This record gives sequence, C-alpha cells and structure tokens, in this order.
Amino acid sequence: MTIRPGQKLPDTVAELDGVAKSAVLLLLLEPEAAGAILRELPTESVEEVTRALASLGDVPAMLGEGIINEFYGLAMAQGWAREGGLDYATRLLRDSLEGGTADRVIQQIQTQVQRTPFAFLQKTETENLLTFIQDEHPQTIALIVSHLPHHKASEILGGLPEERQIEVVRRVANMEQTNPEVIREVERGLELRLSSMIMHSMERVGGVDTVAEILNLCDRSTERSIMEGVETEDPDLVEEIRRLMFVFDDIKLVDDKGIQRMLKEIENDELCLALKMASTELSEKILGNMSSRASEMIKDDMEFMGPVRVSDVEAAQQRIVDAVRRLEDSGEIVIAGRGGGGDVIV
Repeated sequence: MTIRPGQKLPDTVAELDGVAKSAVLLLLLEPEAAGAILRELPTESVEEVTRALASLGDVPAMLGEGIINEFYGLAMAQGWAREGGLDYATRLLRDSLEGGTADRVIQQIQTQVQRTPFAFLQKTETENLLTFIQDEHPQTIALIVSHLPHHKASEILGGLPEERQIEVVRRVANMEQTNPEVIREVERGLELRLSSMIMHSMERVGGVDTVAEILNLCDRSTERSIMEGVETEDPDLVEEIRRLMFVFDDIKLVDDKGIQRMLKEIENDELCLALKMASTELSEKILGNMSSRASEMIKDDMEFMGPVRVSDVEAAQQRIVDAVRRLEDSGEIVIAGRGGGGDVIV
C-alpha cells in the first residue's frame, strides 16, 4: 500500500510497502536520528520517503509498534548474519524450501531461540543494557547476569556501582536452580518495560511540518538535494515545506552582517508592517542594525500606522522570509545552526 495525502493508515504492517514503512519509522524517531538516516540514503530513496512522510496522518499505535518490531528484527538479523546465526539459517531455508514449509521450519527455530531466558537482551549493547537494568533489584540483575554470555555478564558487572557489584555477585554465587515460572515472570516484566520505553510517544502525527523539522536539522547540501528532487515531482509541496522550515522569528539567527544585507532588499513600509507582530528580541536586533535615524523613522511609522490585518502582517513577514532564503541560497548570508559550517570561510 502506497500512502496518499489524507489517507487513513492501516493497523497492520503487512498492508504497507517499504517506502511507507520507512516514512513511519522516520516519524517515530527523533528528528536528529531521522536526519542522520536520510543522509545515508540514496537521493532517489530520500525523495520517495520524504514525499511519503509529508503525506502521513495519524499513525495508529499498533502500526507503529509493528514497524518498530520489524525494524528491530531486521537490525538484529544483520548482526546474526555476520555471526552465522538465525538469519543465516533463515535465508538458507528460504532458498532451499518452498514458502509454506520454510515458514513452518523457521517458526520452529525461532521458538527454540526464544526459549533461551532473556534472549531479547543478549544482543543489546552493554551500555544500553546497563541503563535499562541498573535500577532493578539486585536479585533481578543477578538472574539476568546468570543467563547472559560470560563476556556480556562481565561487562555488566563492571558497569555497576561497587556496592551493587558485591550484592549481585553474592546473589549469583548463592543462586540455585530457579523456578522456570519465576524466570518467565521476570522476563515478561522486563519485556513489557522495554516495550513501553520503545512505544513512548509512539502516536505521533506526520505531515509537512514533520518533514520541515527533520530537514531543518540536515546540512544545507542534503536539504537542497532533497528539495530539488521533490520539486520535480511536487513543486507545491516543496514550497509548503520551505515556508515551514524557516519562519520570520528565525531571522534572529542571522548575524548582524546578514541582517544589514537583508535590509537592503526590504522596503521600509514592508518592514514596518512585518515588525508589528515581531518578538521584542527580533525587533531589537533588526532595528539595532540600522542607523539611529532610520530606526527612529521605522518606530514612528509603526506608531502612526494604526490597526492592520493579521493576514497583511503575515504576508509581509513571509515576503521577508523568502528574501532571506534567497540570500542564504546565494551564499550572501549565513543562518546559525543550519549546518554546512565547513563551507564558511573565516
């Protein structure tokens, strides 16, 4: 299933295609992580995923959880492939057996793997695992450590506070055969907690504003490449994204030299209108980069302007934003925090 603007998303992962799944995954990640992933994708893939992301509406929690689980499984499978584990066996089975038979055998193998206590923790990075279990009761940590590979258990112990190390080691040493039901109960509790952490803020909404937020965190070259690619297919979408990426109040991120260059592009009447609804910080920055006489003239004009329509102010602000974006694209001004710092000559 391909995502269309305004279309309600299904509850199951199987109904979505790869591009749609990727778009939902990016939505569920923090913008910094999503931007980092976009930078690693081929340009054509980025264009497809960006269009899909801009079309997303509400993401059902069940769908989000399914996509996270699928992504997690694929990520884990890559590690197993390098180690000759379950994924390697799975691919061999799929190559040598018919679909239905292969699926049944794979399910049996997966069930056997999952019987290993705390298997879902064994591939977790030690640092992440420590963060996850550090507040657990020493007896719970001892139970987990007892079922981890020795090298992993050693890393976990080494990362615990000294007092906790002693408690855990003592409990491991005195641990006898544990009731399987107790182990399963502890496992279920930990898996539920882990699932809750993953699903936190799962129900998020996609759309153009999300794309703008992600692209704002990309470097300029990546952003430009993505926007140019999307523009060939949907120029109206690109314009909508661009307007959300940089708003009037963001002009305060432009340095003084850039503000002075910007002022050369703006008529006084336009500036007076735009400053009617500007923040104090931005107004002071812009007026501070004008001569005393010009600044006083602007203040006087604003005072005697009288009531104005909000729509007229917003239109004036948008025209100034468009001018700033043009100056940035031409390299005449630099906006702080926009990436591409390596391109600036100092």
